[in-house]
Amino acid sequence: MRIRRHRRWMAPVVAAAAVGLALTGCTGDAANDDAAEVDCADYEQYGTFDGAEVTAASTIVDIEADRLNESWADFETCTGIDVEYQGSKEFEAQIAVLAEGGNAPDVGFVPQPGLLARLAQGGWLIPASEPVEANVDEWWAEDWKPYGSYEDTLYAAPLMASVKGYVWYSPTEFEEKGYEIPKTLDELKELSDTIAAEGEHKPWCVGLESGDATGWPATDWIEDYMLRMHGPDVYDQWVTHEIPFNDPRVVEAFDAVGEYLKSDDMVNGGIGDVSTQLTEAFGTGGLPILDGECSLHHQASFYETFWNPEGGDEVSVASDGDVFGFLTPPANADDPQAVTGGGEFVVAFREAEEVEAFRAFLSSDTWANIRVSIGGTVSANKGVDPENASSELLVQTIQILQDPETTFRFDGSDLMPGAVGADSFWKGIVAWIGGESTTQVVDAIEASWPAS
Repeated sequence: MRIRRHRRWMAPVVAAAAVGLALTGCTGDAANDDAAEVDCADYEQYGTFDGAEVTAASTIVDIEADRLNESWADFETCTGIDVEYQGSKEFEAQIAVLAEGGNAPDVGFVPQPGLLARLAQGGWLIPASEPVEANVDEWWAEDWKPYGSYEDTLYAAPLMASVKGYVWYSPTEFEEKGYEIPKTLDELKELSDTIAAEGEHKPWCVGLESGDATGWPATDWIEDYMLRMHGPDVYDQWVTHEIPFNDPRVVEAFDAVGEYLKSDDMVNGGIGDVSTQLTEAFGTGGLPILDGECSLHHQASFYETFWNPEGGDEVSVASDGDVFGFLTPPANADDPQAVTGGGEFVVAFREAEEVEAFRAFLSSDTWANIRVSIGGTVSANKGVDPENASSELLVQTIQILQDPETTFRFDGSDLMPGAVGADSFWKGIVAWIGGESTTQVVDAIEASWPAS
């Protein structure tokens, strides 16, 4: 593993009381209790804090939560900071209420810049320290810093990342059937029509259920099509409301996606009819590919973890393995590489030296390489060695993120105001899959956009 390290940790000494954590979900502490086995030289810059505790929370649960705990175990051993992490699928819905009531965790991993802005606007966030900001300036492309900022103040460094718009498939099936990886959106539709006409199974399998966030995987489809059909400038105008949500170009993207998600000929392979998309969990939506019950599944790079939910390697993710992925293709074969993606941002609700030490570590190239090496995820941190990634697809994903020629845009719904991106857009998808027309849905979402 190639890791570069710079600067000493310098943080102001502050006093603050610990706050409660009122989240439920996966918990765990994988700290290494045997300090003799840990080389602490890499952690001296963060200081030592005997008996200090930092609470952290996010939507990350199950095996991914275990991997988080593993990623900072040596940091805990060497600094004396006990990181108590709790994950909850309802974190996004609960965190503003917890913050307003004074019950937020010390640190939160917020997956939506729109939600980060809401928390900053409420006055609940602690601005990032100088070491955190220095890491952001050094290790991330310029596009990332505004996502963690509000009104020109940096509140959070990025954490992990994902590239959205992967189409997962079975390399074996493609080879046996002679299917080619599509190079344009039209070719993707032609491939889907071919699979449907063969009649062995529906081309696509889809899961949109995600508790209070049901519908979000389909917003990723819409965003991919907006970026590819209309380009980054129109995409930016859409997410900032410079054009209305019911603009004809948005309608065009919805209708293009609707040729799949609203068609009984296209979905829901191995699961049921169109309506079952709303009841099938997003984490299991793609699994019928393994049983030959569908051929294609649209989901982000992080979906690699869901093929082996227990952390094993029974399902191989490789171009010659059980499953692999290709990016949703461009509208035209000669269009530049354009991808949507997402990530988390490490916000703080308590001002304390140990909190900022933890945030500085998480914003470093050291932590990014450790976490990527553990497996199942990537980071847009420029200090990450792509070869540390746990699969061929994730190596490719890091290379895409680090390529200066890639046009990258953050997940559109995550950039929109919470009343839209984490509410009416999700609900609109549910209504749309349930039978409402595109016009009805985009008009309703447009009407929900906050006045200021």
